Amino acid sequence: MGRTHALTGWCAGLALAPAVGAGSVHQAVVFAATTAGFALLPDLDHPGASASRLLGWLTGALSWLLRRVSSAVYALTKGPRDEKVTGKHRHLSHTVLFAAGLGLATSAGTAAGGPWAVFGVVVFGLLLAEGALGDWLLPVSVGAILWWYFTAPPDHVAQLQQISGWLGIAVAAGCLVHCLGDSLTESGCPFLFPLPIAGETWYEIRPPKIFRLRTGKKVETRLVFPIFVVVGVLLVPGVWGWTTSTAERLFSPPAAQTATQ
Repeated sequence: MGRTHALTGWCAGLALAPAVGAGSVHQAVVFAATTAGFALLPDLDHPGASASRLLGWLTGALSWLLRRVSSAVYALTKGPRDEKVTGKHRHLSHTVLFAAGLGLATSAGTAAGGPWAVFGVVVFGLLLAEGALGDWLLPVSVGAILWWYFTAPPDHVAQLQQISGWLGIAVAAGCLVHCLGDSLTESGCPFLFPLPIAGETWYEIRPPKIFRLRTGKKVETRLVFPIFVVVGVLLVPGVWGWTTSTAERLFSPPAAQTATQ
C-alpha cells in the first residue's frame, strides 16, 4: 500500500543519509522526506494511484504518457516466455533503470535549475508522501521547513545548493525501495529488466510463495507497517542515542551504598 511504500522510503532515506553526507538533522530529514515521497512515484503508471491524482490533470497526463511508453517498451522487449499483458502497470517505472534514469535527471535538473529547482523537487516529494500518509503530514512539513529556516545556517541558498548534490540519490533510492517492496508481494516486480531470467525479459522477482505478502492484508497493516513506524522514528539522528541513554537511566540498578548504617 502507498503508506507502506512511503514509510519504507523514509526509513531507507534516514539509513542512507549519512553515507551521502547528509549528516545533520535538517539534511537527513529533507533527504528522507524526498525518498519517502519518490517511493510512491513508480505507481504513476496506474491511473488510480495517489501519484497520478496528485496534481490533477498534470500528473494524470504524465500517468497516461508513462503507461503508453511502458506498454510500447514491453511490446518491443518481451521475451518468449513473458506474460501476455499490456505492460502498463508494474513494468517500465518499476525497474532499476527507471530509478537510475530519474535520479540522474533530477541531479542534472537541480544543478542547472539552482535552489528553486531543489525546492521544487523536495516539495513535490513531500506532497507525494502527504497523499499516502495523510493530511497530518502537511502541517508537520511546514513546521519542519520553518524550523530549518530559523535554525539552519543563515545562507539558505547555499544550503539548498548543497542538497542538490545528493537529491538525485534520494529520488533514485525512493524508486528502488518501491520496487523492492513490490517484489515481496504475490505479483512480484520485474525490476531487473532487461536482464533475461528463465527466458523472460520482464521476470517478476519475488520470494518463495510462503513468504509473499498480500497487499493491504493483516501482515502488512498490523505487523510490517507498525515495525517501520518504530524504525522510522529511531533512525532520526539523535533519537536512538537519546532512547538508549534514557533507558539506561530508567532501568539501571541504583548505585550500591558506600556507607554502612
